[in-house]
Amino acid sequence: MNTHKMRHALLLASFGLLPSVAFAHPGHETAGMLSGMLHPLLGWDHLLAMVAVGMLAVMGRKKIAWQLPVAFVSFMLIGALLGMNGFAIPAVETGILLSLVALGALLAFGRASYLPALTVGCALFGTLHGNAHGIELPANAAAMSYVSGFMLATIALHLAGCALASIGASKWQSMALKTSGVAIAGAGLFGILSVI
Repeated sequence: MNTHKMRHALLLASFGLLPSVAFAHPGHETAGMLSGMLHPLLGWDHLLAMVAVGMLAVMGRKKIAWQLPVAFVSFMLIGALLGMNGFAIPAVETGILLSLVALGALLAFGRASYLPALTVGCALFGTLHGNAHGIELPANAAAMSYVSGFMLATIALHLAGCALASIGASKWQSMALKTSGVAIAGAGLFGILSVI
């Protein structure tokens, strides 16, 4: 195992252990950047999809791995702007759950080779996730701060997915990616069944 990659992954994971004592004082009644950052981190459906996009990016060709996360984040912004302006994509929550099934299946079956279709899929999924963020914008939110927050959290989750997919020997890495894919797709199916 590459110790350099392991250190990066451990550093990234350690940020989740930091206390939020600094935010324990009054004056945070307005939903801003922190609120935006928490939205994708506390929503299991958003968290899993964003980590999966990072994992898929690592499975593809290394020189163009950045295209999937960039497509997701760019179109997430478009979806958020649509939602913030009152355009709710019909059945957006079901679409988000279906994105988990699709992303999980791609991980489970090791299908990250056809980049154009993956890029379009990530753009579509980003639009759905962004639309949900935009629709759920708190009434007291500083919109630009809130949007900046969930964009930064999404980028961090993509990087976490890249780091997780890069750790380990190739034999175990492949098995871990497939297992992660099955778990993510299963979570999406469970979510769909609980909505029906």
